[in-house]
Amino acid sequence: MPERNIEFGKYGARGLKGHEAVARRLDSLAGFVATPVTARRGLLARLHYLTRTDHSLRAAREAGLTVTDRTLRAWLAGDRSPSRANLARIETAYRTVRRNNVARYLLARLNREGRGTRVEFHPLNQSQVPRPRQRALSYRTLNVRHWDRIVQAWAAGDEAALDEAWVTDAVVDLGSEWGQYEYVTSIGFAA
Repeated sequence: MPERNIEFGKYGARGLKGHEAVARRLDSLAGFVATPVTARRGLLARLHYLTRTDHSLRAAREAGLTVTDRTLRAWLAGDRSPSRANLARIETAYRTVRRNNVARYLLARLNREGRGTRVEFHPLNQSQVPRPRQRALSYRTLNVRHWDRIVQAWAAGDEAALDEAWVTDAVVDLGSEWGQYEYVTSIGFAA
């Protein structure tokens, strides 16, 4: 695609790809458990979420939590503690299941029956770029009306699809200078 940055940061610019900022914002809207999985409270919260229903347990198993029911009961009772590898699997399964459960709700909130959601683009940080090489960038806003592919890629954890969906469904609508907002300091929107 034209306008894609090939050597981002060559002259000292700092920022992150727009789709990464969107994924972070969607993660914050998803409302993950704040307590780390290494703490007993965080572990129990995740395990209760993953074992609450048969559907959740099936989704957790599909997401990589492949321990027996007996082991799960022992973890919930506090008789045994999961290994570091199992803690990582629990965290991955929890985030995957939570994203899938919240995706439909977020999609409805972001699309707002066709009205869309206003998105704020905060330009990249050029404070370390020498003056002659700095570009004139400004804070921009845009109303994104189609979130379907963006939320679907986020829920699936597919970074390449999220990047493609973000660029084609949102950023291109900024007009001829959309390539300047491929990297940003942050992306802001509410749902």
